[in-house]
Amino acid sequence: MLYWDYAAAAPPYEEVVQTMEQVMKQHFANPSSLHRAGTEAEKLIKRAREVCAAALGVQAQEIIFTSGATESNNLAIKGAALQYQSRGRHIVTTELEHPSVYESCLQLQKLGWEITFVAPDSTGVVEPSRIAAAVRPDTVLVSVMHVNNEIGTVQPLKEIGQQVKAVNRRTLFHVDGVQGYGKLETRLKEWQADLYSLSAHKVRGPRGTGILYVREGVMLFPLLTGGSQEMGNRAGTENVPNIVASAKAVRMSGERRQELSSRIMPLKNRLEQYISGIPELVLNSREDGVPHIVHFSYPGMKGEVMARRLEELGMGVATRSACSSRLAEPSRILLSMGRGAAAALGGIRISLGDNHTEEDVIQLEQALLTAVRSLKIAEGGVK
Repeated sequence: MLYWDYAAAAPPYEEVVQTMEQVMKQHFANPSSLHRAGTEAEKLIKRAREVCAAALGVQAQEIIFTSGATESNNLAIKGAALQYQSRGRHIVTTELEHPSVYESCLQLQKLGWEITFVAPDSTGVVEPSRIAAAVRPDTVLVSVMHVNNEIGTVQPLKEIGQQVKAVNRRTLFHVDGVQGYGKLETRLKEWQADLYSLSAHKVRGPRGTGILYVREGVMLFPLLTGGSQEMGNRAGTENVPNIVASAKAVRMSGERRQELSSRIMPLKNRLEQYISGIPELVLNSREDGVPHIVHFSYPGMKGEVMARRLEELGMGVATRSACSSRLAEPSRILLSMGRGAAAALGGIRISLGDNHTEEDVIQLEQALLTAVRSLKIAEGGVK
């Protein structure tokens, strides 16, 4: 089967697997222990922190390791809200955000925080002036993702950061960078980002490790307490093999970003052009979106039906983000863009990786056409 779900999880680099195996065998000690084996493990974490910081253009002490981007997003949003609630209890975000951001905001809303959800335009891009207009003197945090994980649209973070800071200098700016890093340039200083989240397994690293950049001077209320690991921001014994392997994946993905983009952008453009030529399908991703995501709908046909038919034809695709793929409800993202329920129920996400070739795309195109034709003529037009 051809795998077209890199946005959910990318296969780890062989070098990452080898590094993880080596560290698991040779550096199994607790990095908080004072003996030599423990201090050697601690040094590995220190070096991994430096590698990630260099990849992002920040300082090593500004990097926190977590269990994944979901925890990084939760810590950024709830940690900032709880730490700075004396400034206010208002947060601004968008209707496009990943569930780990969106649900964190809803949870805070239940606890008394006021949340402003800004809608995107019909193409899935949020106007910076609309974000800035929602910022108030009591706005503690603004959270906007770099790239939408479902349809691949890229948000104008530089303009958003400038306008937010112009309205309220003390408002923190958080960016969920999970789908952007390794595909697009990451410019934290230019964006004026105070917090930035990453996930290792999206950039060909291991599952179970996330990264959170916390600008020097920003304090977070820790969600996990116990030990003093991660500079007091996150208690718990560090996963040394995962952290070291994740740092390697972050470095390699950053170094290979331009090569990856130049390889897969033509494949994405070809695929979008092909899908646009199938009358039953509606393209939701933009030509100027992230290089690795193509998204379309088959209005009136449930996404999981289309996904199963494509899997029968040897193609592994997604109906939406992996965190929401088992939900039977319409896509929150497509609804926020003004798509009808029929289109929002029929979304399919195809995400490319550096292993894909033009021949793979040709096979996918043939499978798409076969799937549409077979579903169209199926008895009752399977709904």
